[in-house]
Amino acid sequence: MVSFRSRVTAALAAVILGLVGVAVSPAVADAAPLPIGGNFTDNFDWWDTGRWQKADGWTNGSMFNVGWRADHVGFQGGAMGLRLDTTPCPNGCSGRPYASGELRTANFYTYGRFEMRMKAAKSSGAVSGFFTYTGQTDGQPWDEIDIEILGKNPTQMQTNYFTNGTGNHETIINLGFDSSAGFHDYAIEWRQGRIQWFVDGRLVHTENGSRGPLPTHPQRFMANLWAGTGVDGWTGPFNYTGPLNAVYESAKYTAF
Repeated sequence: MVSFRSRVTAALAAVILGLVGVAVSPAVADAAPLPIGGNFTDNFDWWDTGRWQKADGWTNGSMFNVGWRADHVGFQGGAMGLRLDTTPCPNGCSGRPYASGELRTANFYTYGRFEMRMKAAKSSGAVSGFFTYTGQTDGQPWDEIDIEILGKNPTQMQTNYFTNGTGNHETIINLGFDSSAGFHDYAIEWRQGRIQWFVDGRLVHTENGSRGPLPTHPQRFMANLWAGTGVDGWTGPFNYTGPLNAVYESAKYTAF
């Protein structure tokens, strides 16, 4: 199944701009300078509001069957947790039956090593992960690099990337462990002409552009947990039986 990630759509962007009563042309958006971040390590002892933003009050639509809520991103005991449940849906969940959390950096990052220590959620139909992303609402083309763990089989992870909205570069990696049973270290090394994915320090996959051009635009560092709809062949059917949690112990970026 092709995991076409319909993030914040043009329609949603228009709604957001309409709410604040500002019309921003693509030329104006492209001209705005992006805040480019430097090296950091965050052990999630607290919510660093200068570094991280919580998604709140919208849905990505399409295959994402959750509304993003800031109160579904929590920091406690040296960890950041994303919670997926039904509170207070659908009225408080952008019309979706489930609520969940997404965390993203305020700054954008270029070539470097992106790392997360995380424990995934286990449930058919659920997707946990971390990734880099930029798109239309940032005044840029859609570029993205993914690590996604499908809760239907948390002994595997999927890698992918998008360049100017073109994806279909999925690869399934057998982890050799249950990613929902404990914390492990995942990393993406993004260089000009190469992307490499690592698990617990071990190189597990490389893309060199032979399957399509690699991303080049500065991107946000992000993590989310969501339930799929209409993509059962990929994620498996989602049957809610209670709250789900994906937990992250640390995040790190090192520039190249």
